[in-house]
Amino acid sequence: MMGLGVGLIGSGYMGKCHALAWTSVATVFPDVSRPKLVALADATPELAREQAEAFGFGRGTGDWRDLISDPAVHVVSIAAPNQFHADMAVAALEAGKHVWCEKPMATSLEDAIRMRDAARRSGMTAILGYNYIQNPMIRHARKLIAEGCIGEVNHIRLEMDEDYMADPAEPFYWKSEKRSGYGALDDFAVHPLSLLAVLHGRITSVVADMAIPYAERPAGDGTRRPVENHDIAQALFRTELGASGVLMVNRSAWGRKGRIALQIFGSKGSILFDQERMNELQIYSTADSLELQGYRTILAAPTHAPYRQFIPAPGHGLGFNELKVIECHELLQAISGNCDAYVIDFERGLEIETVIHAAARSAQTGMWAEL
Repeated sequence: MMGLGVGLIGSGYMGKCHALAWTSVATVFPDVSRPKLVALADATPELAREQAEAFGFGRGTGDWRDLISDPAVHVVSIAAPNQFHADMAVAALEAGKHVWCEKPMATSLEDAIRMRDAARRSGMTAILGYNYIQNPMIRHARKLIAEGCIGEVNHIRLEMDEDYMADPAEPFYWKSEKRSGYGALDDFAVHPLSLLAVLHGRITSVVADMAIPYAERPAGDGTRRPVENHDIAQALFRTELGASGVLMVNRSAWGRKGRIALQIFGSKGSILFDQERMNELQIYSTADSLELQGYRTILAAPTHAPYRQFIPAPGHGLGFNELKVIECHELLQAISGNCDAYVIDFERGLEIETVIHAAARSAQTGMWAEL
Protein backbone atom coordinates (compact mmCIF):
# COMPACT_ATOMS: atom_id res chain seq x y z
CA MET A 1 0.00 0.00 0.00
CA MET A 2 1.41 3.39 -1.01
CA GLY A 3 1.56 6.02 1.73
CA LEU A 4 1.99 9.78 1.72
CA GLY A 5 3.17 11.66 -1.36
CA VAL A 6 6.58 13.24 -0.82
CA GLY A 7 8.05 16.40 -2.34
CA LEU A 8 11.77 17.13 -1.89
CA ILE A 9 13.25 20.63 -2.24
CA GLY A 10 17.00 20.48 -2.77
CA SER A 11 19.04 17.52 -3.98
CA GLY A 12 22.48 18.24 -2.51
CA TYR A 13 24.07 16.36 0.38
CA MET A 14 21.13 16.62 2.76
CA GLY A 15 18.56 16.26 -0.02
CA LYS A 16 20.13 12.93 -0.91
CA CYS A 17 19.96 11.91 2.76
CA HIS A 18 16.23 12.69 2.77
CA ALA A 19 15.71 10.74 -0.46
CA LEU A 20 17.52 7.71 0.95
CA ALA A 21 15.40 7.89 4.11
CA TRP A 22 12.11 8.12 2.21
CA THR A 23 13.19 5.20 0.02
CA SER A 24 14.20 2.98 2.95
CA VAL A 25 11.79 3.80 5.77
CA ALA A 26 9.07 1.24 4.97
CA THR A 27 11.65 -1.50 4.42
CA VAL A 28 13.25 -0.89 7.80
CA PHE A 29 10.02 -0.11 9.68
CA PRO A 30 7.15 -2.25 8.37
CA ASP A 31 4.63 -0.43 10.57
CA VAL A 32 4.48 2.44 8.05
CA SER A 33 3.24 2.49 4.45
CA ARG A 34 5.75 3.05 1.67
CA PRO A 35 5.84 6.75 0.70
CA LYS A 36 5.36 7.80 -2.91
CA LEU A 37 8.18 9.97 -4.25
CA VAL A 38 6.13 12.51 -6.21
CA ALA A 39 8.30 15.50 -7.09
CA LEU A 40 11.74 17.03 -6.63
CA ALA A 41 12.53 20.75 -6.94
CA ASP A 42 15.94 22.29 -7.46
CA ALA A 43 17.60 25.45 -8.73
CA THR A 44 17.03 24.71 -12.42
CA PRO A 45 14.54 22.52 -14.29
CA GLU A 46 17.40 20.57 -15.86
CA LEU A 47 19.04 19.76 -12.51
CA ALA A 48 15.68 18.92 -10.97
CA ARG A 49 14.78 16.47 -13.76
CA GLU A 50 18.21 14.85 -13.60
CA GLN A 51 18.09 14.42 -9.82
CA ALA A 52 14.45 13.30 -9.82
CA GLU A 53 15.40 10.44 -12.11
CA ALA A 54 18.49 9.60 -10.03
CA PHE A 55 16.59 9.67 -6.72
CA GLY A 56 13.44 7.93 -7.97
CA PHE A 57 10.98 10.85 -7.90
CA GLY A 58 8.17 11.01 -10.42
CA ARG A 59 9.06 14.42 -11.79
CA GLY A 60 11.43 17.36 -11.40
CA THR A 61 10.69 21.08 -11.34
CA GLY A 62 12.74 24.25 -11.14
CA ASP A 63 10.02 25.97 -9.08
CA TRP A 64 9.60 24.90 -5.45
CA ARG A 65 6.21 26.65 -5.33
CA ASP A 66 5.02 24.34 -8.10
CA LEU A 67 6.01 21.38 -5.92
CA ILE A 68 4.17 22.74 -2.89
CA SER A 69 0.97 23.36 -4.87
CA ASP A 70 0.91 19.79 -6.22
CA PRO A 71 -2.12 18.03 -4.64
CA ALA A 72 -0.27 14.69 -4.81
CA VAL A 73 2.36 16.04 -2.39
CA HIS A 74 1.37 15.57 1.27
CA VAL A 75 4.71 16.13 3.02
CA VAL A 76 7.54 18.43 1.96
CA SER A 77 11.21 17.75 2.73
CA ILE A 78 13.19 21.01 2.78
CA ALA A 79 16.91 20.56 2.16
CA ALA A 80 17.61 23.95 0.57
CA PRO A 81 20.16 26.50 1.89
CA ASN A 82 19.38 27.99 5.30
CA GLN A 83 18.08 31.36 4.10
CA PHE A 84 15.21 29.73 2.19
CA HIS A 85 13.86 27.55 5.01
CA ALA A 86 11.34 30.03 6.41
CA ASP A 87 9.57 30.96 3.17
CA MET A 88 9.43 27.36 1.99
CA ALA A 89 8.19 25.95 5.29
CA VAL A 90 5.53 28.63 5.77
CA ALA A 91 4.27 28.18 2.21
CA ALA A 92 4.09 24.41 2.62
CA LEU A 93 2.23 24.64 5.92
CA GLU A 94 -0.22 27.20 4.53
CA ALA A 95 -0.85 24.81 1.64
CA GLY A 96 -1.78 22.08 4.13
CA LYS A 97 1.41 20.03 3.81
CA HIS A 98 3.42 18.40 6.55
CA VAL A 99 7.04 19.64 6.73
CA TRP A 100 10.42 18.02 7.40
CA CYS A 101 12.91 20.91 7.38
CA GLU A 102 16.65 20.70 7.79
CA LYS A 103 18.42 22.67 10.50
CA PRO A 104 18.95 25.44 11.36
CA MET A 105 15.30 26.40 11.51
CA ALA A 106 15.91 29.89 10.07
CA THR A 107 18.54 32.60 9.84
CA SER A 108 16.59 35.08 11.98
CA LEU A 109 14.57 34.65 15.14
CA GLU A 110 11.67 36.48 13.49
CA ASP A 111 11.57 33.90 10.70
CA ALA A 112 11.75 31.03 13.19
CA ILE A 113 8.78 32.49 15.07
CA ARG A 114 6.94 32.87 11.76
CA MET A 115 7.55 29.17 11.04
CA ARG A 116 6.37 28.13 14.49
CA ASP A 117 3.23 30.25 14.16
CA ALA A 118 2.48 28.81 10.71
CA ALA A 119 2.76 25.29 12.13
CA ARG A 120 0.39 26.20 14.96
CA ARG A 121 -2.20 27.68 12.60
CA SER A 122 -2.04 24.84 10.12
CA GLY A 123 -2.31 21.95 12.56
CA MET A 124 0.13 20.06 10.33
CA THR A 125 3.17 18.16 11.57
CA ALA A 126 6.39 20.17 11.22
CA ILE A 127 9.73 18.83 12.42
CA LEU A 128 13.41 19.74 12.08
CA GLY A 129 16.25 17.55 10.85
CA TYR A 130 18.01 16.83 14.13
CA ASN A 131 18.88 13.24 13.33
CA TYR A 132 21.66 12.90 15.94
CA ILE A 133 19.02 12.60 18.67
CA GLN A 134 17.84 9.40 16.93
CA ASN A 135 21.08 7.54 17.68
CA PRO A 136 20.26 4.46 19.81
CA MET A 137 23.21 5.42 22.04
CA ILE A 138 21.73 8.87 22.68
CA ARG A 139 18.37 7.28 23.42
CA HIS A 140 20.12 4.92 25.84
CA ALA A 141 21.90 7.85 27.51
CA ARG A 142 18.51 9.54 27.92
CA LYS A 143 17.16 6.42 29.63
CA LEU A 144 20.17 6.14 31.95
CA ILE A 145 19.89 9.80 32.98
CA ALA A 146 16.13 9.51 33.55
CA GLU A 147 16.67 6.43 35.72
CA GLY A 148 19.15 8.33 37.89
CA CYS A 149 22.17 6.22 36.95
CA ILE A 150 24.50 9.22 37.20
CA GLY A 151 22.50 11.05 39.86
CA GLU A 152 21.61 14.71 39.60
CA VAL A 153 23.21 16.36 36.55
CA ASN A 154 25.34 19.34 37.58
CA HIS A 155 27.64 20.08 34.60
CA ILE A 156 27.48 19.58 30.83
CA ARG A 157 30.12 20.05 28.12
CA LEU A 158 29.10 20.17 24.47
CA GLU A 159 31.44 20.35 21.49
CA MET A 160 31.07 20.11 17.73
CA ASP A 161 34.03 20.31 15.38
CA GLU A 162 34.72 19.70 11.70
CA ASP A 163 37.55 20.82 9.44
CA TYR A 164 35.83 21.48 6.12
CA MET A 165 36.62 25.20 6.54
CA ALA A 166 39.99 24.79 8.26
CA ASP A 167 42.02 25.50 5.13
CA PRO A 168 42.50 29.26 4.59
CA ALA A 169 42.63 28.53 0.85
CA GLU A 170 39.11 27.09 0.91
CA PRO A 171 37.01 29.21 -1.52
CA PHE A 172 34.28 31.51 -0.29
CA TYR A 173 30.80 29.99 -0.64
CA TRP A 174 27.30 30.53 0.68
CA LYS A 175 27.95 29.21 4.19
CA SER A 176 30.26 32.19 4.76
CA GLU A 177 27.59 34.68 3.76
CA LYS A 178 25.81 36.74 6.41
CA ARG A 179 22.44 35.79 4.95
CA SER A 180 23.10 32.11 5.79
CA GLY A 181 23.26 32.88 9.52
CA TYR A 182 25.84 33.47 12.24
CA GLY A 183 28.16 30.70 11.03
CA ALA A 184 29.24 27.91 13.36
CA LEU A 185 26.81 29.12 16.02
CA ASP A 186 23.70 28.16 14.06
CA ASP A 187 25.23 25.90 11.41
CA PHE A 188 26.81 23.68 14.11
CA ALA A 189 25.74 24.55 17.65
CA VAL A 190 22.13 23.62 17.00
CA HIS A 191 23.13 19.94 16.85
CA PRO A 192 24.67 19.60 20.33
CA LEU A 193 21.87 21.83 21.62
CA SER A 194 19.36 19.35 20.20
CA LEU A 195 21.07 16.62 22.24
CA LEU A 196 20.86 18.80 25.33
CA ALA A 197 17.15 19.35 24.66
CA VAL A 198 16.35 15.63 24.81
CA LEU A 199 18.88 14.65 27.50
CA HIS A 200 18.54 17.41 30.05
CA GLY A 201 16.38 20.49 29.49
CA ARG A 202 16.24 24.15 28.63
CA ILE A 203 19.00 26.75 28.83
CA THR A 204 18.03 29.82 30.85
CA SER A 205 21.05 32.10 30.35
CA VAL A 206 24.14 32.26 28.16
CA VAL A 207 27.30 34.30 27.59
CA ALA A 208 29.14 33.78 24.31
CA ASP A 209 31.98 34.80 22.03
CA MET A 210 32.53 34.23 18.29
CA ALA A 211 35.63 34.36 16.10
CA ILE A 212 36.60 34.54 12.43
CA PRO A 213 39.92 32.70 11.97
CA TYR A 214 40.34 33.81 8.34
CA ALA A 215 39.05 37.28 7.53
CA GLU A 216 38.98 36.64 3.75
CA ARG A 217 38.63 33.69 1.41
CA PRO A 218 39.40 33.32 -2.30
CA ALA A 219 36.54 34.25 -4.60
CA GLY A 220 35.94 32.56 -7.93
CA ASP A 221 37.13 35.53 -9.98
CA GLY A 222 40.65 35.61 -8.57
CA THR A 223 39.86 38.22 -5.91
CA ARG A 224 39.35 37.70 -2.18
CA ARG A 225 36.05 38.17 -0.40
CA PRO A 226 35.55 39.10 3.28
CA VAL A 227 34.10 36.30 5.40
CA GLU A 228 30.75 37.52 6.71
CA ASN A 229 30.08 35.16 9.61
CA HIS A 230 31.99 33.25 12.31
CA ASP A 231 33.56 29.80 11.98
CA ILE A 232 34.21 29.51 15.73
CA ALA A 233 31.91 30.08 18.72
CA GLN A 234 31.95 29.25 22.41
CA ALA A 235 29.58 29.88 25.28
CA LEU A 236 28.93 29.30 28.95
CA PHE A 237 25.36 28.51 29.92
CA ARG A 238 23.05 27.65 32.80
CA THR A 239 20.01 25.36 32.65
CA GLU A 240 16.59 25.37 34.23
CA LEU A 241 17.58 22.30 36.27
CA GLY A 242 20.52 24.08 37.87
CA ALA A 243 23.40 22.69 35.81
CA SER A 244 26.25 24.76 34.41
CA GLY A 245 27.55 24.14 30.92
CA VAL A 246 30.10 24.85 28.21
CA LEU A 247 29.43 24.89 24.45
CA MET A 248 32.28 24.99 21.90
CA VAL A 249 31.88 24.73 18.11
CA ASN A 250 34.43 25.09 15.30
CA ARG A 251 34.09 24.63 11.53
CA SER A 252 37.84 25.13 11.04
CA ALA A 253 39.23 22.49 13.43
CA TRP A 254 41.91 20.55 11.54
CA GLY A 255 41.63 16.80 12.13
CA ARG A 256 38.03 16.79 13.28
CA LYS A 257 35.68 15.21 10.73
CA GLY A 258 32.32 14.82 12.43
CA ARG A 259 32.85 15.31 16.13
CA ILE A 260 30.03 15.98 18.54
CA ALA A 261 31.48 15.42 21.99
CA LEU A 262 29.10 15.22 24.91
CA GLN A 263 30.09 15.00 28.57
CA ILE A 264 27.40 14.93 31.25
CA PHE A 265 28.53 14.94 34.87
CA GLY A 266 26.23 14.03 37.75
CA SER A 267 26.34 13.42 41.48
CA LYS A 268 26.75 9.65 41.00
CA GLY A 269 28.69 9.35 37.76
CA SER A 270 29.08 10.64 34.24
CA ILE A 271 28.30 9.85 30.59
CA LEU A 272 30.58 10.45 27.60
CA PHE A 273 29.70 10.31 23.90
CA ASP A 274 31.58 11.19 20.71
CA GLN A 275 29.83 11.23 17.34
CA GLU A 276 33.01 10.08 15.60
CA ARG A 277 32.51 6.84 17.57
CA MET A 278 28.74 7.01 17.29
CA ASN A 279 28.08 3.36 18.16
CA GLU A 280 29.68 3.67 21.59
CA LEU A 281 28.62 5.21 24.89
CA GLN A 282 30.79 5.48 27.98
CA ILE A 283 29.44 5.56 31.52
CA TYR A 284 31.11 5.92 34.90
CA SER A 285 29.09 4.96 37.98
CA THR A 286 29.93 5.32 41.64
CA ALA A 287 27.54 2.39 42.23
CA ASP A 288 30.34 0.07 41.08
CA SER A 289 32.70 -1.26 43.71
CA LEU A 290 35.95 0.66 44.14
CA GLU A 291 37.84 -2.18 42.48
CA LEU A 292 35.65 -1.90 39.35
CA GLN A 293 35.13 1.84 39.12
CA GLY A 294 36.15 3.25 35.75
CA TYR A 295 34.54 4.14 32.45
CA ARG A 296 32.82 1.22 30.77
CA THR A 297 32.13 1.25 27.03
CA ILE A 298 28.70 0.17 25.84
CA LEU A 299 28.50 -0.96 22.20
CA ALA A 300 25.30 -0.38 20.23
CA ALA A 301 23.27 -3.58 20.08
CA PRO A 302 19.76 -4.85 19.30
CA THR A 303 18.75 -4.13 22.90
CA HIS A 304 19.13 -0.40 22.16
CA ALA A 305 16.04 0.50 20.13
CA PRO A 306 15.66 0.88 17.22
CA TYR A 307 19.05 -0.66 16.34
CA ARG A 308 17.54 -4.13 15.74
CA GLN A 309 15.41 -2.75 12.90
CA PHE A 310 18.63 -2.55 10.88
CA ILE A 311 20.99 -5.20 12.30
CA PRO A 312 20.29 -8.32 14.42
CA ALA A 313 23.82 -8.50 15.87
CA PRO A 314 25.58 -6.18 18.37
CA GLY A 315 28.70 -4.16 17.58
CA HIS A 316 28.18 -3.91 13.82
CA GLY A 317 27.18 -0.25 13.97
CA LEU A 318 24.80 2.21 12.37
CA GLY A 319 25.71 5.30 10.33
CA PHE A 320 24.52 8.84 9.63
CA ASN A 321 21.99 7.82 6.98
CA GLU A 322 20.46 5.19 9.25
CA LEU A 323 19.74 7.95 11.77
CA LYS A 324 17.95 9.82 8.99
CA VAL A 325 15.80 6.75 8.30
CA ILE A 326 14.88 6.59 12.00
CA GLU A 327 14.01 10.29 11.93
CA CYS A 328 11.81 9.73 8.87
CA HIS A 329 9.99 6.96 10.73
CA GLU A 330 9.44 9.23 13.73
CA LEU A 331 8.06 11.90 11.40
CA LEU A 332 5.56 9.42 9.97
CA GLN A 333 4.62 8.40 13.50
CA ALA A 334 4.00 12.04 14.39
CA ILE A 335 1.89 12.55 11.26
CA SER A 336 -0.19 9.52 12.21
CA GLY A 337 -0.96 11.14 15.58
CA ASN A 338 1.52 9.33 17.81
CA CYS A 339 2.11 11.86 20.59
CA ASP A 340 5.19 9.90 21.73
CA ALA A 341 7.01 10.42 18.43
CA TYR A 342 10.66 11.24 19.17
CA VAL A 343 11.14 14.44 17.17
CA ILE A 344 12.05 18.09 17.57
CA ASP A 345 9.05 19.94 16.20
CA PHE A 346 8.90 23.64 15.39
CA GLU A 347 7.89 24.45 18.98
CA ARG A 348 11.01 22.84 20.45
CA GLY A 349 13.07 23.99 17.51
CA LEU A 350 12.21 27.60 18.30
CA GLU A 351 13.62 27.08 21.81
CA ILE A 352 16.95 26.04 20.27
CA GLU A 353 16.87 29.04 17.93
CA THR A 354 16.18 31.32 20.90
CA VAL A 355 19.38 30.07 22.56
CA ILE A 356 21.36 30.66 19.36
CA HIS A 357 20.16 34.23 18.96
CA ALA A 358 20.66 34.97 22.66
CA ALA A 359 24.24 33.71 22.34
CA ALA A 360 24.78 35.95 19.30
CA ARG A 361 23.46 38.96 21.23
CA SER A 362 25.77 38.10 24.10
CA ALA A 363 28.77 37.89 21.77
CA GLN A 364 27.98 41.42 20.56
CA THR A 365 27.46 42.93 24.04
CA GLY A 366 29.88 40.86 26.09
CA MET A 367 27.13 40.36 28.67
CA TRP A 368 25.11 37.40 29.92
CA ALA A 369 21.82 37.05 28.01
CA GLU A 370 18.73 35.77 29.80
CA LEU A 371 16.23 33.68 27.86
